[in-house]
Amino acid sequence: MKFGDTLRCLIEDNDKTQKEIAKELNIAPTTLGNYIRNLREPDFKTLISIANCFNVSTDYLLDNAGRKEISTEQERLLNIYSRIPREKKGLFIEIGKLMCKK
Repeated sequence: MKFGDTLRCLIEDNDKTQKEIAKELNIAPTTLGNYIRNLREPDFKTLISIANCFNVSTDYLLDNAGRKEISTEQERLLNIYSRIPREKKGLFIEIGKLMCKK
């Protein structure tokens, strides 16, 4: 998955607008749009800011091939889980268990 595709998924998963994310990152919305459309890539400082904003690793953002032990879908699920309030994490796990039953 390309950087922009990963970034688009993160924005969608966090239920925020591109404008809100751009403001949080202190970059122009057009710059963020160019990242999402894979027309530009961020510098190192911005890449780190994006990773921190979404609580993911820079390896995840860059789709580092060295991380074969966890899939993109699994990392997205972990990202969602990390944002759930502590008191609701048990419910999330129980729902997952129910979904696994045949």
